[in-house]
Amino acid sequence: MSVDPRGSDRGGPEERLPPVGFAFAPQTWKEIAHLLTNLPMALIGFVYVMTVIVTGAAMTVTVIGFPLLALGLGGARLLGRFERGRARLLLGLRVEEPSPLPLRRAGGVLQRMWLVLKDPVAWRTVLYDLVRLPWGVLTFGVVLPALFVLWPVLPFLARGLTNVDRALVRGLLSPSDELERRIAELESDRGVVVDTAAADLRRIERDLHDGAQARLVNLAMGLGLAKEKLLEGQADDAVAAMVEEAHGEVKLALQELRDLARGIHPAVLTDRGLDAALSSVASRCTVPVKVTADLPSRPAPAIEGIAYFTVSELLQNISKHSGARSASVDVWRTDDRLLIQVWDDGRGGARLDGGSGMRGLAERLDAVDGLFVVDSPAGGPTTVTAELPWRDRGQG
Repeated sequence: MSVDPRGSDRGGPEERLPPVGFAFAPQTWKEIAHLLTNLPMALIGFVYVMTVIVTGAAMTVTVIGFPLLALGLGGARLLGRFERGRARLLLGLRVEEPSPLPLRRAGGVLQRMWLVLKDPVAWRTVLYDLVRLPWGVLTFGVVLPALFVLWPVLPFLARGLTNVDRALVRGLLSPSDELERRIAELESDRGVVVDTAAADLRRIERDLHDGAQARLVNLAMGLGLAKEKLLEGQADDAVAAMVEEAHGEVKLALQELRDLARGIHPAVLTDRGLDAALSSVASRCTVPVKVTADLPSRPAPAIEGIAYFTVSELLQNISKHSGARSASVDVWRTDDRLLIQVWDDGRGGARLDGGSGMRGLAERLDAVDGLFVVDSPAGGPTTVTAELPWRDRGQG
């Protein structure tokens, strides 16, 4: 069962209808009311489609045809919403509303109009309004005389006819489960990407404030004191000690800035690619690491960056938590996927909820349709497999 992003279970079981009997239960009267109102609602929908949709489609040879058709499809969505509400009220049918079109994020007027023109929800509503007319005539013609002639069996007849209505609503007016699931995933992934970017910015600000900025402040203070002593004509030994201390602060600040820049995006990754960048990060690991990269070409910069930071985070975990004596990193391409496998012979026990950054890595890969699998039994060894979509360099 998939979970609707608005909090309801999509695709869940229908509300159980009361059994049909000879006595007219409240649900039976609702079903009769639905069948009798099928005809007027079908007439409204059919006339709307023939006057607005067909006219707009016929006029697409002119300039105003496409805007008129887009407006007509927007109105068809409203008709579908009304029919879903009628089915929920009278048929006890559990049917969710489709997600609204993302018109605000569509860009210009032409992009918004194209988004409406290719809307599958609106076109399925148009089809529903077309097929409903003969069905509405049939249900009205059967139920109205049956109220007076066949009333003993009318509850059974109404249940059978409304089951067809339920099938029509499910088939043509219900949102696509797969499409809605994908929309929910994309909305969730977008939130993960935004949160990850915000966390990275906070980390950079914290590192600058607590590291290089503090050292540069100390450097400025030290140089200021040395300047004052020079102006006062004090001994050269004291000034030389201050200058030497300031020189050490400069070197430490530069090293911290280089480490920070490497954490944002290492120059070796941009210049020489993933193989050289992974070898560089492996050389800084406290555990001996063997790196094997079998890539016929370089992937897109975004995929390359995610792969680098994934391996970098995993190697940091190995240095801090694993107690391993050796490790390996393997990177290769299979069809349209980039695969990464990081292995170590440590104590094992790594989990996605273990607080070592594994969950953050999994969320970051999931945001780009990747996979992240951890196999780490107690006692080791640990094998982490990451999978990313392959995009050639130069693609979006």
